[in-house]
Amino acid sequence: MDKKDLRIVYLGTPDFAVESLRQLVEGGYQVVGVVTTPDKPVGRHQNHLQPSPVKEYALDHHLPLLQPAKLKDPEFLEQLRAWKADLQIVVAFRMLPEAVWNMPRFGTFNLHASLLPQYRGAAPINWAIINGEKETGITTFFLNEAIDLGDIIDQVHVPIGPDETFGDIHDRLMSLGAQLVTNTVDRLLDNSIRQRPQAELVTEEETLKPAPKIFRDTCRINWNQSANDIHNFIRGLSPVPAAWTLLLNNGKEEPVKIYRSHLSEKSLPALPVGSLYCPQGKNTLEVVCSEGCLEILELQTAGKKRMKTADFLRGFHLNDSLKFI
Repeated sequence: MDKKDLRIVYLGTPDFAVESLRQLVEGGYQVVGVVTTPDKPVGRHQNHLQPSPVKEYALDHHLPLLQPAKLKDPEFLEQLRAWKADLQIVVAFRMLPEAVWNMPRFGTFNLHASLLPQYRGAAPINWAIINGEKETGITTFFLNEAIDLGDIIDQVHVPIGPDETFGDIHDRLMSLGAQLVTNTVDRLLDNSIRQRPQAELVTEEETLKPAPKIFRDTCRINWNQSANDIHNFIRGLSPVPAAWTLLLNNGKEEPVKIYRSHLSEKSLPALPVGSLYCPQGKNTLEVVCSEGCLEILELQTAGKKRMKTADFLRGFHLNDSLKFI
């Protein structure tokens, strides 16, 4: 079968999913329909509806579109069936019921931003960086009744640099993932896919690490951890949703987001954990951790824009009561 004859339905929502859809469309594959989430209410009064990035791309390229509120809705299933898909591709979407993933004759495969079976879950890129991994990757695998447990089709390994952030790795995996998606379709067309059960990739000594959804409380910095662990935490959440802490200033608490940090090799004075230290005459800000200290490079206070530390210090009065808690 030629790629122009293979009927593909694409399911995805955020920016991460747009690149794979774009490469399919521009690569001459036949995308007969797109499924994404309903428009999301935004704004102070939730009275403005924001379409997903995948919807915007689909509309710009005149692709048939469905936005079901419920994936088991009989009307949606009938509309999906009418597209007569040979294959469905999922990138950053919701969990699919069997009535959906089992519909095409070639099945449904998913692009996941980790080296499965490691980091199953909603936030694989974040947690790989937070845990200090030196490597991550992307995986295509066939969907089945269990979440992220289907047979693996292909993987690409990607190194993680010591200062790379979630944003850095996200963009690299987005591009490489799009290439892997088209390669997986090509392998399906030439019948060269060799599926591997995930259980075959797990050794008895290996501990599987999860990647659960991240919430605001998850993003609060614990200054009682080591400087290295906090550095990994900050870069694993940057630029979104962003690690945060409270700045204690003369008895008042103010939320602060921290976007970039650097492990400091300096020896700070004996100060309590969370204490801020600014060497006299310099534009640097360092924080005492349980082990070592951390230099803060970019941050954002309430009501202000993200800024470099030097800019923050120029407009902020430092005093001995300042502390991150």
